[in-house]
Amino acid sequence: MDINVVTFSVTEELKQFQERYKTVLHSSNSLVDKVTRYVLRQQGKQIRPTLVILAAKVCGGVHDVTYRGAIMVELLHSATLIHDDVVDGAEMRRGIPSINALWKNKISVLIGDYLLSKGLLYSLENKDYRSLHLVSEAVRRMSEGEILQIQKTRSLDITEEDYLSVIADKTGSLIATSCAIGAASSTDSEDEIASLKSYGEFLGLAFQIRDDLLDYTGDSKKTGKQLGIDIKDRKITLPLIYALRQSDKSEQNKIKSILKSSRKRSVRSGEVIDFVTRKGGLDYAAEVAEGFADKALESIAHFPESDAKRSLQLLVDFVMKRQH
Repeated sequence: MDINVVTFSVTEELKQFQERYKTVLHSSNSLVDKVTRYVLRQQGKQIRPTLVILAAKVCGGVHDVTYRGAIMVELLHSATLIHDDVVDGAEMRRGIPSINALWKNKISVLIGDYLLSKGLLYSLENKDYRSLHLVSEAVRRMSEGEILQIQKTRSLDITEEDYLSVIADKTGSLIATSCAIGAASSTDSEDEIASLKSYGEFLGLAFQIRDDLLDYTGDSKKTGKQLGIDIKDRKITLPLIYALRQSDKSEQNKIKSILKSSRKRSVRSGEVIDFVTRKGGLDYAAEVAEGFADKALESIAHFPESDAKRSLQLLVDFVMKRQH
């Protein structure tokens, strides 16, 4: 499924968002302006601002505060991607050189900080205190999720509960926040805001599990990354967690030995992929993702039928069928 099928009902609103976003990004500092214009080139599917707008439409309509919320969310998302590329040493982002590949780590970290502060100031200047609170909570959760992942990766003792907590914080929190900000820009109903936030949380969980599955099953030409890259980076995700759980101590020790050694990980990732497949890890992870997708759909089932609601339903289908 093409993402344009999902965004069709908000095409005009997304054009407005993009124009406003460019204006907010502009800086009088020539280097900052040059780098932020490059940030615009790196923009992907813009799922988070799309969610802000769709959630607002489901709850009544799109207003100036909706666009401001979408801009805040995209500024935060862009900041975290830049910081992630620094942490991961990534040379490419969405098919073009990453910011740290072109301007090195110091500028990258500062630009990430600049985008985050820009978003927070933007909300304060417009007195969007509800949006500011929601975004600040998302920043806290994303940071804690990243730290927990690093902590558990070092010890190789991550459980399914740990993993779900990590992806809920790292991925689910910002998607949930996008939906909550959109809903809150259009309604005072706390029940409706909570329903949209739940939809986003469950969608984020399904999205990340599907993304982790692509490391085992994806087409590298479509995903833009080699199979097994998470294994080489020593990231333990749900398929591997389940496979280890189904194994005896000797098998667990053998796989963990591969994960502990950077040399073994680089040459034997295929062995880990075969192990996970054989133990049913891929099927299990796909089933868990499907469960979260169903919960996302249940969260918005009670809203009246509309093009925006249909788009939110289609987005769940898009996430579950994505190949890159």
